[in-house]
Amino acid sequence: MDNSNYVALSLAQAMRRELDVTANNIANANTAGFKGEHLMFESYLHDGSGTSEREGVSYVIDGGSYLDTRQGPLTQTGNPLDVALMGDGWFSYETAEGQTTYGRDGRFTLDTQGYLVTLNGARVLDEGGSAIAVPQGAGELSITRDGTLSADNTGVIGRLGVFDLPDLQSMERLGGGMFIRPEGAPAPARIAALQTEVVQGSIEGSNVQPVTEMTRMMEIQRAYDRAVNLMSGEDDLRRDTLRRLSQDA
Repeated sequence: MDNSNYVALSLAQAMRRELDVTANNIANANTAGFKGEHLMFESYLHDGSGTSEREGVSYVIDGGSYLDTRQGPLTQTGNPLDVALMGDGWFSYETAEGQTTYGRDGRFTLDTQGYLVTLNGARVLDEGGSAIAVPQGAGELSITRDGTLSADNTGVIGRLGVFDLPDLQSMERLGGGMFIRPEGAPAPARIAALQTEVVQGSIEGSNVQPVTEMTRMMEIQRAYDRAVNLMSGEDDLRRDTLRRLSQDA
């Protein structure tokens, strides 16, 4: 395989990876609190000096991905257990497996034991990392801008944990817009109320822009097709050369 095929192969692999990421963004365009993911590509220059190659050859390599942390649009629902975040903070949850995760999905409800949970059953944690339980017969719930949860009949119940995640880009995605810290990473600090406001009766939508992502997907597909066609053309040229050589022999 010559250099042109290697270059085309590196591009095809990069485009396939980006296609997967873009498809995942589109699939989660309607997921509450979802943050889009984007790839970073780098150029690797292979120095051809000292070899039969007269010039260096540049290859495409996957430089990793980053999270788009822009604010998603807020939609009012009027449901007192729908909670959105305005700012950089993140909710904290405890999954059924006991993992502490983070996300922006504030579509909460109460389970049969009175715990505040997400729609997939993860318990919502307070600022101290404990699950929030609402006493039976507590009455109508209200949540202030700093996350304080109160009820008509019981008064203050607790405060939603809203945390700062400075190492967000290194965290692992778990699906559904949730993230988990790398093993051994320090626990995040509660974010200041001035940096993030808790909005009751609203949900934050995904910050993915479907039209932009669909346009990107078409561009990726065209780039992938060009790379495949280049490799196919090189193979055809090689076969034609071998055929001509065999005829002249």
